[in-house]
Amino acid sequence: MAALYCMILSGKGAAPGAAVGSIFIYNDKYIIPAETFIEEGQEQSHLDKYFSVRKLAFEELEKIRLSMQKIDPSKADIFKAHQEIVEDIIITEEIPAKILNDRWAGDWAIYQVYETVLTVLKQTSDPLISERAVDFDDVRALLLKLWYGQNESPLASLKEPVIIASRQLKPSDTAGLNRDNVLAILTEEGGITSHTAIIAKSYGIPAVLGIEGLLGFVSQGQLAAVNATEGTVILDPGEAQTGEYKRKTCDYHRDRTETETFRKGEAYTSCGQKIEIGVNISGANNDELYAENYTDCAGLFRTEFLYIGRNTLPTEEEQFAVYRKVLETFGKKNVILRTLDIGGDKQLPGLDYKSEENPFLGNRAIRFCFSNPDIFLTQIKAALRASVYGNLWLMFPMVSSLDDINTAKDFTEQAKDELKKEGKEFAEVKTGIMIEIPSIALLSDITVNKVDFASIGSNDLCQYMCAADRINSAVESYYQSYHPAMFRIIKNVIEPFNNAGKPISICGELGGDPLASPLLIGLGLRKLSMGAASVAGVKRAVASVSVAEAQEIAERVLQFSTAAEVERFLSRA
Repeated sequence: MAALYCMILSGKGAAPGAAVGSIFIYNDKYIIPAETFIEEGQEQSHLDKYFSVRKLAFEELEKIRLSMQKIDPSKADIFKAHQEIVEDIIITEEIPAKILNDRWAGDWAIYQVYETVLTVLKQTSDPLISERAVDFDDVRALLLKLWYGQNESPLASLKEPVIIASRQLKPSDTAGLNRDNVLAILTEEGGITSHTAIIAKSYGIPAVLGIEGLLGFVSQGQLAAVNATEGTVILDPGEAQTGEYKRKTCDYHRDRTETETFRKGEAYTSCGQKIEIGVNISGANNDELYAENYTDCAGLFRTEFLYIGRNTLPTEEEQFAVYRKVLETFGKKNVILRTLDIGGDKQLPGLDYKSEENPFLGNRAIRFCFSNPDIFLTQIKAALRASVYGNLWLMFPMVSSLDDINTAKDFTEQAKDELKKEGKEFAEVKTGIMIEIPSIALLSDITVNKVDFASIGSNDLCQYMCAADRINSAVESYYQSYHPAMFRIIKNVIEPFNNAGKPISICGELGGDPLASPLLIGLGLRKLSMGAASVAGVKRAVASVSVAEAQEIAERVLQFSTAAEVERFLSRA
């Protein structure tokens, strides 16, 4: 019998798709240990158990990391960061000290030492640092579960397909779930940039996050229909609605299957215009480099992974070996190596950082490199040496002026001079910039004469254009990637590069957004770079339009005045 009424809940559509099924309420709380002290002589047994649990936690995270590596290598770094927390030097010294010196029980020591760290993280005014609290809390939960012998999450052993409803899902919860039996994910907390959103997208699981009061409205086993594309959930849907959502679910899965058929082919518009598809890579493991088989280039090679999560800086030889591997893998295809983009939320070990009120507007990326010349020169020399093994393009991030370009070029020439004196070979490479600051974007007609190529970093460009921190949930609504001003300034960047016959691409989130692909082609882009998971969808979107149709779309969009208008139009185009 159909329900007499139904309730509609709203949240943020974080991973697209539709589903209908029974609610499974997941309580992510773990046992909070009591303040317990141990008898003299028991210290060693508690200490041994802590080290055993810590080892198990590291191994468990490694299993999750390797599993994620096969699905979306760029997201595996989430769990590498968790492994680093498990082995954090201060924590791994403080917990044994509390057990040995103060005779705290091991579980109480784990809980309380992490609680001290969490308190500091949550009180900071920097949202990037405060959001790290989720990661530390996740690691603590894993350690305590292992301490009590609770090895397996209920989400890993689901017996039938369900819609998960929870206050929040920690990264290990999401990565460890039984994907075959998860129809959708609903949470009270989290946004479109959260770990849950990132992993749900990688798994292809529809997700609606940030549903206020969710657990107060749902009950175990309750029927629900989810439209994650629109961010809505219908509780107790009627027969007609249930049937409609079952059809939507089938349509969604059929669409995903059809999309995947585009992955291995080349990208051509319906009128035969070739669009170059690049892949963004964040490491040099074989799983991630496999994308070379179905892409035209490495449109963005992030190098931060070489520096983060270690106590020493990578040597020139270490960097050279990694860069060489990537270049050899891509062969004649160009690899755009972005020099160190550190600062803001990413810091290097062993360096004395000055506290900054606005780290994303501070001494980061190319500015950091200029103020640390030894680090910068070492990286450039390693990259240049590797250039003889492939087709290297060197790109400098966060450039804001022509002075920055000139200074970066001076460093490159200095690196070449040093290599010549050392008798080391290198090839001539293209040098370019990442256009992600409005000041340099508005000077594109002049900048084009100073560089060999450029790539638009849409994430930071949007952040700086809209004056909205892109990972601060409090201003999430102000970060509008479809803001009309974005496309006007992108057009302003593209035209002079196309007129000069110099390569111009885009490598931010917009580059991997199938909805935006026709628009970007219409604005003049012929090279898009993205995460491996987005390649098939973008190639399908490219094939759906001719250049003339794409240009018509661009002309219409440039006349709109709000992001909502742009999104509605693109959704119907």
